[in-house]
Formats: sequence, C-alpha cells, structure tokens
Amino acid sequence: MTDSDDLLFIEEDDHVPGDDSSHCWNLLIVDDDPDVHEATRLALRGLEIEGICIQLLHAHSAAEALSILHQIPDIAVMLLDVVMESDDAGLKLVRTIREQLNNHLIRIILRTGQPGYAPEMDTIRHYDINDYKTKSELTRTRLFTSLTTAIRAYRQMRDQQDLSRGLETVVSASTELTRLQGMQRFAEGIVVQISVLLGISPEGLICAEDGEDDTPPRVIAAAGHYRHLLNEPLALLPASVGELLQQCLQKKSNQQHNGIALYFPSDTSKGLAAYIDLRRPLSANEQRLIQLFSASMAVGFDNVVLYSRMSEQAYTDPMLHTPNINQLLEWLRSDQEVREGNTLAVIDVDDFSTINDTLGHEFGDDLLNAVYQRLHTTFRQCRIARIGSDIFAIIDDDKQLTPARLSTLFSPAFLCNGDPVRVSATSGLVQLGQRQPSGSDILKDAHLALKQAKQHQRGGACYFSQTMGQQVRERMHMLGALREAFNKTQLFLTYQPKIGVRTGKTSGFEALLRWRSADGEMIPPDRFIPLAEKSGMIVALGLFVLRSACEFLKQLHDLGYQNLTMAINVSQVQLKEPDFILRLQNILASTAVAPASIELEITESMAADDFNSLVSRLSEIRQLGVKIAIDDFGTGFSSLSVLRELPVTRLKIDRAFIIDIEQDDSIPRMVIGLGHNMGLSITAEGVETAAQKNILQALECDEIQGWYYAPALNEKDVSQWLQDH
Repeated sequence: MTDSDDLLFIEEDDHVPGDDSSHCWNLLIVDDDPDVHEATRLALRGLEIEGICIQLLHAHSAAEALSILHQIPDIAVMLLDVVMESDDAGLKLVRTIREQLNNHLIRIILRTGQPGYAPEMDTIRHYDINDYKTKSELTRTRLFTSLTTAIRAYRQMRDQQDLSRGLETVVSASTELTRLQGMQRFAEGIVVQISVLLGISPEGLICAEDGEDDTPPRVIAAAGHYRHLLNEPLALLPASVGELLQQCLQKKSNQQHNGIALYFPSDTSKGLAAYIDLRRPLSANEQRLIQLFSASMAVGFDNVVLYSRMSEQAYTDPMLHTPNINQLLEWLRSDQEVREGNTLAVIDVDDFSTINDTLGHEFGDDLLNAVYQRLHTTFRQCRIARIGSDIFAIIDDDKQLTPARLSTLFSPAFLCNGDPVRVSATSGLVQLGQRQPSGSDILKDAHLALKQAKQHQRGGACYFSQTMGQQVRERMHMLGALREAFNKTQLFLTYQPKIGVRTGKTSGFEALLRWRSADGEMIPPDRFIPLAEKSGMIVALGLFVLRSACEFLKQLHDLGYQNLTMAINVSQVQLKEPDFILRLQNILASTAVAPASIELEITESMAADDFNSLVSRLSEIRQLGVKIAIDDFGTGFSSLSVLRELPVTRLKIDRAFIIDIEQDDSIPRMVIGLGHNMGLSITAEGVETAAQKNILQALECDEIQGWYYAPALNEKDVSQWLQDH
C-alpha cells in the first residue's frame, strides 16, 4: 500500500472531540463527491491541531459553501474542490470569498482530482489561496501537515486582526471616556468599555474607589447582580470579590483569581479598581489590550479627579464653602422641581462695605458666615448660595420664604468675635412657579426686584412683577433708541430766551436738549435724560450740548449780539468725569466764546453727594471765568451753609414756586432776598402770565424765562426773535 492510499484506507480512531464547537477549529469541506467528504472525515477523526479539536462542516457545491460562510464567519480552513457545478466553480468561490465577503482570514487549500487542469503557478499567482494539492497528494500525514500550516497562519492573522480591533476599541474608549465628567459616570464608562473590549456583557462588573483618610474603599459603579451594592463599602461584597479588589488596591496591580481585578494607577491619593466576573483565562492579546487600556484609563482617571476638583471650585464659594452663583444657575436650569411652588430670594446685606472698611475684612467674613448660618438654620429645607460679596440667594417653598420671615431673621443681632452686630438686609423675591425663562433671566428679575427694594423699601423686600419687568424692557428699548437717535442726529437743541426784568431786553438763552424720534414723536426730556444719566450716556450727550450751544452762541455774537449769554445744563455724572475741565477749556477755545458768557446750570441735589469734591470742581470752573447757576433752587432742601460755600453766581427759582405766586409769594420773595444778600443774580423759571411777571418785577427779580415771553425756539427762529425783541 502506497502513501497515497492512506487517504482512503486509514486506521480507525475512536477519539471523539469535545461537544463545544466554539473551542474547535472550524474546517469546511467543499466537494461534490460524497466519498471525499467521508474519506476526509475518517482521515481527520480524533485529530487535534495546536491542542484544539477540529469541527467539520460540509458543503457539496460552491453555492452551499457560500451560504455556510454567511452563517459561520469564523471558519479557519476550507478544503475546496476546483471542479464542481462548473469547471471553475472553486476558483470563482475563492474570488467571491476574498472580494465580496471581504474574508481574508480563512485559509483555502485547493484540491483537484484532475492534475494540470488549472496551472498551479497561475492559480497561486492570481488567487489568494494557502495551498494547491491534488486529491491523491493529500494522504493523512500530508493533510495534517497542510492543515497545521494553514491553521497556524489563520491563528496569527486572526490574533493580529483581534489586536488591531482591540487597539481601535482602546483608542475609541479613551476618546469616549475623556468626555465623561464626574467620577461615577467615568467609572460606569470603564465598565462598559471593558465589556466591549472583552466581548462580554457588563453583568458582574463593578468599580471601586480607594478612599482617603482611612475611609474604606466603596463601590462607585456596578452592573448586573452587583448593582445593589452601589456606594457600599467593599466589605459588603461577596468575600472572593471584595478580597480580590482589596488585594488589587493594596498591591496596586492587576490580580486574577476567580475573576479579574484591574488596577488603574493614579498620581492622586486615590486609586481605581475594576472587578470583571470573567472565569476563563485571558488570551495573550486580551492581556496586552487590558494592560494598554489600564494605562490609558489611568490618565483619564487623573483627569476626572482634576475635573472634579475644578468643578468643586467652579460651583463652590471659596470662603464659606457654600454653593455659588454657578451652582444656583445650574439648579434653576436643570432641576424642574426647584421651580415648582418655590420662591427665589436675593438678599443683600445693607452697608456691608462700610462694615468691611471700618471693622476689617476678617470681621466682615465672620459676619457673612453668621448670616449664612442663620439663613441655613431658619430655612432648613432651602438651597442657599452666595452669589456676591454680601449677597445670598435662597430657594424655598413659597409659604416659608416670605418678606416677614426675612425681616424677622435679621431682627436679632449677629454675634461676631463675641460682639453683637445689628445689620439689616434688603431682598428681591421671584415666585418661580411655572416660569419658563432661563436661570439667568430669573436671577436678573430677582436683582431687579432687589434694586426696587433698595430704592423704595431699604431693609425690606420687594417681589418681582411682570409690570416691573415690562418697565425695565421699555427703558432698555428706549436706551437703545436713544443711542441710535444720537448716532443719527435725531437729537437737537432748542433755545428759550431769558429776559432782563429791568431792561425788558433779551439777556441770553437756555440751551435745551430735544429728541424727535424717527416717526416724528417728541420724547419728553424727563423720560430720556434720567435714563442717559444712569447709563452713562449723558457724558457724550453733555459734550454734544456744550459744544453745540457754544457754537451757536458764537454765531449770535458774530451777528452783533455781543451781550447775550448761554445757560447750559450739566449733570453730576459729567462733573465727575476726570477730564471735564479740559474738555470745557478745549470747547471754549475752539469756539472762541468768552467764558463769562457761558453759565453752567447744576441742580441743588448735587450738593448732597460728595460735597467737597463738588466745591473743588466748581471752583476750577469759576477760575476759567465760567459762571455757575443752581437750577430748581428750593427743591433740594440745601442748608444756607451749603449754599454759602458753593462758588455759584445765580439762583434759579423753580417753576413750582411761580405757579402759585399770586396766592403766595413768600418763597420767591425769600429766595430773591437771600440771593441778593449773597451777591447772586436771580432767575425765575416757568413764567406764563403778566401777573406773575409783574409780581417778580416788584420783588426785583433779575431775570425771567417762560412761555409768557416765548417757548424754546429752534435755531432758525432765534434770529427772528432777536430782531423782534
């Protein structure tokens, strides 16, 4: 008997491979001859390659083989007949496997019963096959040799592919996990990614965090039947699991015994360990991938710890260690329960800056801490945040958080360093209810209510209302329109004549700013001037008025009216500008107007704020030769001592005292007498009747202006007025 006969006549082998086909090499026999299938089965019976059994699959045509390949992708070797339903059916199947199925792992051994039918060199050159044999060549020994070579090649290629895919998984996992913020989410992400990497379900995976300051490690992420142990110490885990994790954390290395514990090293004082309920041994590829994954995740773990610390700093007040404004906005943004039936109160400790300046910052810090403790004690179920140097925000039930309770809270003195300190607080409240605005808009509403309370109920509380919000929106709209009007020259000056009582001639004009909107509506000055002052826009407007009025006065002087003066209103905001004097000098110089012909009007109320600075600034103006008048005198309740120290040249009696002058002239009489005794000139505003004029003339008032003589005039009407009067 020759060696070639061994294929058909082999010794019987009673060894039966294990039933678990998942641990066998899948071998597909493709041949249209049933005898070949049987002979191959007998030849390979009981055979193991690399210590692993062989699982035979049978196909009797190329089409049947293709169907099996679709169903079972992990076939190691295929013994393929060249000639079946067609002369080149086997070769076509090879091309389909490589090009259409994109399966480059399966090793293919061509077998032909017709030697020379397909040239061996050309076949190997043009087709991706592992071997080419005639059926007579494949004796038992040679078949074993060819299969061993093919399976080794298949395993190497499969391992390489698995490693490549595993590396892709590690890289993808690293990228995905770096997006997770917070320790628990990061740990849960590790559970999922390890499961993907090893091709297992996340059942039976847990993560544990190594605690600090003798705090025992605890479970921070769990899956499957371990889920109920989340946040529990390791002592409550099954003994084998807890011991393996504890050993992993102590030795700071991966451990394997009835499962696998992976250690994630860290530069911080904490460590992370993951338990995998995997009883089978890891392959060499899996061990390499796990090591790579652990090293990669160690960096991610440090980043999460760093993020946690940064997040704590971002959402925590550093002094009181309470939530801050960022946390408050997060509550309002993400927690719908916070809004239902609750009120937000913004509480401002009154005059806190004075306490800080006089008693020191350390005392101020103690006071803030005492306020916080009392707030926390009074509103036990509330959420408290410090959102400003001396401002707290509280969210609590509508029925609990009320102005009355806030007032009662601040009634007793606070104890700071053993000393009792009494302070009040002003609050703005917003009832959250079903409000839809964003957290920042709600906070703006609360600050708006606080501002209203500061103006009208200092030491009290004010609720935000839709009317209040509407008024603010209207003011903001008007401010925007005012800026646009200034840029588009919709603002202009009018000039109201002032008449000398003794001469009856025009002594000068008062420049008045006017605004005509794009639709022709005249906007009253008492609506837009206060808005311009609060927004700071009054500085630019004031310069526009000052320059325009001086330029127009120069035109009048050039027309021959040399004795005319110009009264120009200036605001407190303008006077406080550091370069106001310099700008005034430049305007006077560039327009060539004599300083003595300019009179700046200020309000009496300015003296109530930083009086010494006001006196100093007015003195500088007087040194330039410019005159100064107090407008609306009598409405600011200034004392005579204040008036005596102000370097002014004129008093203007407010129109409120002129309206009733026929019934009561006591105040105009007093102002005129006082002014003359102090060497000041007197102007009466708002004169509308001859009777009013006659009384003021009898009282020896120096100057009169009002509708009795003329309203405010446009530039083009001023020349005609001067010619007529």
